[in-house]
Amino acid sequence: MLELKYSTATYEAGCDEAGRGCLAGPVFAAAVILPNNFNNQLINDSKQLSEKKRYQLREIIENEALAWAVASVSAEEIDKINILNASILAMHRALDQLTPKPDFVIVDGNRFKPWNDVQHSTIVKGDGKYMAIAAASILAKTYRDDYMCKLAEEFPQYNWQKNKAYPTTDHRAAIKQYGPCIYHRRSFRLLNEQLSFDF
Repeated sequence: MLELKYSTATYEAGCDEAGRGCLAGPVFAAAVILPNNFNNQLINDSKQLSEKKRYQLREIIENEALAWAVASVSAEEIDKINILNASILAMHRALDQLTPKPDFVIVDGNRFKPWNDVQHSTIVKGDGKYMAIAAASILAKTYRDDYMCKLAEEFPQYNWQKNKAYPTTDHRAAIKQYGPCIYHRRSFRLLNEQLSFDF
């Protein structure tokens, strides 16, 4: 069972991102404030849940959270500012949308930049420790998966509806065969062999 709160703040927001290690598409992030009486024993790090369970929990989180928001940073922006900065920017964009505004932020991982002078704490493997971070991981993951399935209709050759643009063998094989598309992250190593593409 995950812990509900890290701080004594009234409105503690949990943040997490999805798609940081992908070769294409945006990085997504979510921010979630849960009520003080929230209780759900099924919520966990999204990587520990089946796809079906993630979507069931997404509905519960959206219905029962005090506030939630999802935001993204495009592949083009990732290439300009790097993936770490892009992940943090996506979290800031999600936090910007929350009402009520959080008075404390807990973030999965060990890197974050201050947001609006609000106190924050980074927590390694936080998505397996605190409910709000786990809830954010579920929202970020499912919204990004939905987005990649849409992009897969435009570029079916990369099989994104299945691999979600992670560096799987089939995704890399498709990049080798067809070359990268407009949604690929040019700053990433798209192939294992360092082949150069004419962009």
